[in-house]
Amino acid sequence: MSISTHDWEQRVADLWAAFDDHGPADFLAAMTALTAELPAGDPVASFELASAYDATDHEEEAAPRYREALAAGLTGPRRRQAVIQLASTVRNLGRPDEGVALLTAEREAESDELDDAVAAFLALALVDAGREREAVALALSALSRHLPMYNRSLERYAGELAGGAGH
Repeated sequence: MSISTHDWEQRVADLWAAFDDHGPADFLAAMTALTAELPAGDPVASFELASAYDATDHEEEAAPRYREALAAGLTGPRRRQAVIQLASTVRNLGRPDEGVALLTAEREAESDELDDAVAAFLALALVDAGREREAVALALSALSRHLPMYNRSLERYAGELAGGAGH
């Protein structure tokens, strides 16, 4: 990109930090202007614009831009964020099974600090797909890693729920 990457990233971060100071149309206009500074087809631009559409309740416009970003080779933390956000978006658009498929594949693909976010959004998609027991088991399993005690018990109960056994 011909502009300073650091400068551009800072301006994007500043815009997100000021999200609540903008109306939806103004925020979208500002993000559209920022992303237009990057070359056409840039995966980061597609991701940031998708995120802006998503954050302003324009899921129909967000979904194809997330797909563009991923298809164009989005990398780093934004890649995983794009998968999470796309899965959430398609769930909100009434396609929870697509969200389940995306997030199930993502859980198997890598592990990082977003693992619990993947689990949380997968649990939401599972609920919408009519798989509530599996959703609760997943959420409890993720939660069990953060508790000061009862970790093993909660993990065991989560496994029982996921396996269909009640307790």
